[in-house]
Amino acid sequence: MKKPLIILIVIMLLCAAACAEPAKVVQTGTGVSVVPATQWAELYPDIYASYLKNAENSEVIDHVEEYPMIATIYEGMAFNAYYGSARGHYYTIEDVTATGRPHALANCFTCKTPDFTAAVNNEGVSAYTIPFEDMLARVNESISCYNCHANDSQGVTVTHTYLSDALGADFDSVPGGLTACAQCHVEYYFDPDTKATTLPYTSLSVMNPDDMYAYFEEMNFSDYTNPRTGVKQLKVQHPEFETYLGEGGVHAGTFTCADCHMGTSVNDAGESYVNHYWTSPLDNEEIQQTCSACHTDLEGFVKGIQEHAEERTISIGNKLVTLTNQLADAVSSGNYTEDELEAIRALNRKGQWYWDFVFVENSEGAHNSKLTDSCLDKAEALIDEALALFKV
Repeated sequence: MKKPLIILIVIMLLCAAACAEPAKVVQTGTGVSVVPATQWAELYPDIYASYLKNAENSEVIDHVEEYPMIATIYEGMAFNAYYGSARGHYYTIEDVTATGRPHALANCFTCKTPDFTAAVNNEGVSAYTIPFEDMLARVNESISCYNCHANDSQGVTVTHTYLSDALGADFDSVPGGLTACAQCHVEYYFDPDTKATTLPYTSLSVMNPDDMYAYFEEMNFSDYTNPRTGVKQLKVQHPEFETYLGEGGVHAGTFTCADCHMGTSVNDAGESYVNHYWTSPLDNEEIQQTCSACHTDLEGFVKGIQEHAEERTISIGNKLVTLTNQLADAVSSGNYTEDELEAIRALNRKGQWYWDFVFVENSEGAHNSKLTDSCLDKAEALIDEALALFKV
């Protein structure tokens, strides 16, 4: 083994140890203002420079064009007409204001700017109902240092307290290198009364697709209703955290998000620093060299998982379109009783939940291929069961 590789692995292990420590939780109601990223630049020049590299990720992919099926699956909400891929954290404000989906309240800024995060911490739940345009006038920067450090450069501080609330007593058992990213890369919903960002679980034991679906069922919650079928549907939101820690995940006890999507770099003076360019491990040679200890062909391994997940997701998504259209026809035909229609609607709602849990999770199966296949298996079985209920 070459000496530089040994050094990289040692650095990576040291970083992993630091990321393994639990995060602190921000103190709320303190009147703290956000220290902008520019004010940390002189103290941490390498970290700041790596943070600015996130501006390179400027491409936006039109998911509606890429996956025409969602024009039908998401019918009844704006995602079916405009669903652009998220760019890097550097562009969050530009993306949320330029989207084709209108925003009424400030809760849409939840994972877009530290200025809104600080507003929630200082003003409480009422901040979620501030008019969107009023909050926009108070915004100074996209996701930055405050979101993960709360103006304290020593370690990770979770500033989105809905995460610590949802994990409860389990919070301290989750490494800070995971909870830092889990503040935003989670499944969430807006509370119907307070409009607050809320996670659908109360501990790690119920942080799985089955129990989260049961959570929404118990509260009779839906994000939207399909106008043609009457199905009260759920719109899953990027559940990377829940997928990575889910049953079947093989890296969760060893590596954190930070280990694989940030890593540690060495500057020209030989000094190591945590790289704040958030990217795929496939785009980071230093991380790939560490992964090579177990994966001789990391790119090929990941590609195989993603191609399999993508093929199944598209195939089952097309089945979901067929189910939607057949159910719409059944509703308009007058040949079905309301009980018969409700039985199909229930299967449609649940099948769409499991399908969407995979479709919107950003790793395309790489974070947890077993859970990905499990969700797709359940989605397909539910959709097939629903299709079998239509009269010939």
